[in-house]
Parts: sequence; structure tokens; C-alpha cells
Amino acid sequence: MIIMSADLGKARTGIAVSDIGESFAFPKAVITEYNPGRLVKKIAALVQECSAELIVVGYPKNMDGSAGGRARECADIADEIKKERGIETVLWDERCTTLSAHNTLNITDTRGKKRKQVIDAVAAVIILEDYLKYRKNSS
Repeated sequence: MIIMSADLGKARTGIAVSDIGESFAFPKAVITEYNPGRLVKKIAALVQECSAELIVVGYPKNMDGSAGGRARECADIADEIKKERGIETVLWDERCTTLSAHNTLNITDTRGKKRKQVIDAVAAVIILEDYLKYRKNSS
């Protein structure tokens, strides 16, 4: 099954997609959108374009495990995506994924404008890779 992930941000949202065998995660896009309603529509269009059957939405818990305001906003957007496309959505703990994405880009020496353009997609890949590992180990 093809699985999509979204790392939701206030301005930019990273999107990643798995292969059909659920072995790899690839960056798909970075959506620049401030309006939650339009963001849902753009994500829904990518879900259709990629024939995704499930979407994993990053859930930014606080470091103590509690859900703050941003986590609730992400849960609301996940619900809207589910309503828009009729696709199963899963909230996935994304604590430290942006830090991991920065570390990955440091290793590849990606700097400046290029870094800003890809950081959200890299974070979405990390979220999806974590989820794919979880699925593999739970089967």
C-alpha cells in the first residue's frame, strides 16, 4: 500500500510518500500554505495523485508527552483530510523529527536557501520512515 506523510507547519508542509511495498519513503513536495482549509485541499489532491491509501500526520507532542495547541491543530487538520478524501489518517508522534532533519542536511552539507526549501520534506520522510518501521515490526 502507498502511504503518505505530512509534516504540518504554520507556513510550509512537507509531504513524503512510500513505495507500494512500504520499504522506502521519498520526499514528494513542500506545500506553502497558511490557510488550513486550502492546505487540506492541496494535501487531498496529492493523496489522489499518489493513490495513497493512508496518511500519517505528524503530531507535535510536547517533550513531556502532552498535547499542546499545535498538536490539536494538527489533529483537526488530519480529521479534515479524512473527511475530504475518505482516507484513513494516523497521528504520529513527531518529536525531534525536525532536529533529525537538520542533522541529515548537515551530513549532506545542504545549506542556505536550498536547506529551507527541503527541510520540511525531509522531516516528512523521517516521520514516514518511523511509521513504516513500526508497521513492519508490528506485523
